[in-house]
Amino acid sequence: MKGGEDPGRGKETNQMNVGPFHMEVRRRGLAGLLLGLGLSLCGCAHVRTLSPGEALTPQERHEAIRRAGVWSPTDIPSVDLKAGPDAKGAFAFNEWVTCEYKERTRGSGHSPKFDCQTSPGHDMKVKYGPHNGEVFGAVLSTRLFWALGFAADRIYPVRVRCQGCPKDPWSSPETAGEVAEFDPATIERKLPGRAMETWADSGWKWSELEDIGPEAAPGARAQRDALKLLAAFVQHTDSKAENQRLLCPKGEEVGRTGCRSPVLMVNDLGCTFGHAGLLLHVNQNSVRLAAWSQVPVWKDRARCVAELKHSFGGTISNPKIGEAGRAFLAGLLVQLSDSQLHDLFETARVNLRPRGPGEDSPPASVDEWVTAFKLKRAQIVDQRCPE
Repeated sequence: MKGGEDPGRGKETNQMNVGPFHMEVRRRGLAGLLLGLGLSLCGCAHVRTLSPGEALTPQERHEAIRRAGVWSPTDIPSVDLKAGPDAKGAFAFNEWVTCEYKERTRGSGHSPKFDCQTSPGHDMKVKYGPHNGEVFGAVLSTRLFWALGFAADRIYPVRVRCQGCPKDPWSSPETAGEVAEFDPATIERKLPGRAMETWADSGWKWSELEDIGPEAAPGARAQRDALKLLAAFVQHTDSKAENQRLLCPKGEEVGRTGCRSPVLMVNDLGCTFGHAGLLLHVNQNSVRLAAWSQVPVWKDRARCVAELKHSFGGTISNPKIGEAGRAFLAGLLVQLSDSQLHDLFETARVNLRPRGPGEDSPPASVDEWVTAFKLKRAQIVDQRCPE
């Protein structure tokens, strides 16, 4: 024993201070907690708590997932991918938005972002920067999901003039100036509704899509398989549970926790259109044509196993797809016209992104992205899966 050391001190320390942090470690596991505290390189989860009566019981959550939908019918040929969802709080493509700085957005992730307000009580989250892959990936994937009928948050590609903003709120949040401009930037609007959670940001794992109850809508298996295949198509890299949301859409609520028509949606689609891997190098790999175009849709064509490498903390890896799910997604994708695809990639401003991993790599054109999309789409359309 070292001099002055209390022989009972270690034992006492192990028995005391079992507070919220220690309970969280026990509940989620060390790896899950580290992700929640900010070691993930994508996403923006933050610590919050549910008020009394908001939390679902595990059984309520289980039953909601078993009957939840993932898709709703959409008139795909008429969708305006440049304008995006026409909803309250929408912004036009590349619109200049003026707001007043509040603070650097709290939470995890390495994606530069800050909070500001257009008027008192009208807050918004801004992600910014030409080297921030999520500024481009979130627009691409949310617009694509929305156009095909899969629920997604609304991400608007804008330019921002922020009064009282530091020039770089993420790196130097205390150095405020008069007006700072951010081009390119995005503003996020959450899909209206109530998150159905057992604890804050509990989300759902992709493996839970396999549990389909008798109250699920007809075709639920095909639609869920189509969602898995779409995740592989866009290379949804950061698939930890909190990046998927069990949502009760606005108007479907029953009491504090009930819901007539729950929806399973992907909550964070910023780490996409690159090449999924163990580590989440969002700024290096997201929206990189050289990487995304080289990833095959199928890892094993004979068995219809899609190519999507497992990421640290992720909950989906190389999903196996049934023929009904493949055909369902193929039937949606072929409805997108060349002009719509052009609008999709132009609106995401892919011409500002280097085609390769290095920042000195020349950007890829919108036409090159459209060609790559069509070639990868053909891998789904031309495939046939075992029944």
